Amino acid sequence: MLHFQNYINGHLVPPHSGKYLPDIEPATGQVFAQIPASDAADVALAVQAAEAALPAWRMLPTEERGRLLVRISELIERDLERLAEAESQDNGKPVGLARTVDIPRAASNFAFFGTAAQHFASETHFQQGVALNYTVRHPVGIVGCISPWNLPLYLFTWKIAPALAAGCCVVAKPSEITPYTAFLLSELCIEAGLPPGVLNIVHGTGLAAGQAIVEHPGIKAISFTGGTKTGQHIAGTAAPMFKKLSLELGGKNPNLVFADCDLTEAVATSLRSSFSNQGQICLCGSRIFIERSIYEPFKQAFLAGVTTLTVGDPQEAATKQGALVSEAHLEKVLSYIELAHQEGGKLLAGGQRIYLSGRCAGGYFLQPTVFEGLAPDCRVNQEEIFGPVVTLTAFDTEEQVLSWANSTEYGLAATIWTRDLNRAHRVAHALHSGIVWVNTWLHRDLRTPFGGVKNSGVGREGGLEALRFFTEPQNVCIKL
Repeated sequence: MLHFQNYINGHLVPPHSGKYLPDIEPATGQVFAQIPASDAADVALAVQAAEAALPAWRMLPTEERGRLLVRISELIERDLERLAEAESQDNGKPVGLARTVDIPRAASNFAFFGTAAQHFASETHFQQGVALNYTVRHPVGIVGCISPWNLPLYLFTWKIAPALAAGCCVVAKPSEITPYTAFLLSELCIEAGLPPGVLNIVHGTGLAAGQAIVEHPGIKAISFTGGTKTGQHIAGTAAPMFKKLSLELGGKNPNLVFADCDLTEAVATSLRSSFSNQGQICLCGSRIFIERSIYEPFKQAFLAGVTTLTVGDPQEAATKQGALVSEAHLEKVLSYIELAHQEGGKLLAGGQRIYLSGRCAGGYFLQPTVFEGLAPDCRVNQEEIFGPVVTLTAFDTEEQVLSWANSTEYGLAATIWTRDLNRAHRVAHALHSGIVWVNTWLHRDLRTPFGGVKNSGVGREGGLEALRFFTEPQNVCIKL
């Protein structure tokens, strides 16, 4: 049995209350670790440590802050295998996915922002013969970073790295469902020589530790990734306190497949965008709209691909689909499968919980599931399921598919499949979406802004947008 600790003021410490929470391995249904059940007292200690560290950290030259972040990146790369195995055990995802995506991208986050801050230019405005105005950007101060369970270390570092690079001190809370790699990151930060108090990691539930972070008056900004309802709650608490807010929330993302696409590539990538990480990625394309003339060929090829998605022990190399993150989440996804039947959907593949033998007999496994025949405005096509469940729908015109694609309350990401460059631009600009991929999916350039519109969030992460969020601009006007 593992026992995780909080990381406060440069040390691994137990929770103030002495209470712990169980951490369950999704593939087995068994408790394998205990995590701190932190509360407002622990958050207060973390803020106190951050306040003490802030003056020196914000005055440290950007290059020196960057070197420390790059060192953390190097340690993540060194411990790639250990971190990947921990991520798989904690989250249920195949270890191969964690090894090739989650952990490398976490390392890239620290490496990118460790150097990006050195290229963060300010603005100068010269008024001929009158005045010189120049803008400087100061760190916001102490910030709260709250991350989700689906891409634990990847999204945790996605917030922490730019905050530290900008000169802020951080109080961070990983999901209580997947805290393992955040704890391991604590150990790496100590090894890297990160000054005490610069980063503090407080484990616990959203109601206790998370709420305390949002409410604390010493924390000046909140960066949150998670569900839309939780984001609404955070905004209701933080906005009256005039905290800066970055909220990356839910998605119900459409894939628009036109008849002139590369069908083989569209099918292969749509399989990945539907079922990667058991569909537990906010960017997954769960609504696939196919132009009617290629609907049947696409459907048959897609269903053939689904049969190759081996569901099994996440530790095994052959496994393509691991376990869902928790029993409660599995039950939620199963309830939407039942709803799809009630709404008149035709089940094409999957739809059942899988019971494995041996080590994984108690795990939370589900078949990749495909429906057709559901109305674009039904609940299954409107609400975020966040699991391996997708719908196929034929469309006739560009106008029709755009109407359907834009019909949800979400607007995070979309994918377009076409060889027509004019159509690609035209449709991309008409989609109510913060991110549009054309003939690809989940292709990330860390310099680009990341985030959604409508109920998919407020603000942007990534690149200079992240550095802007964690800083405040100050204009200095000098009369000539």
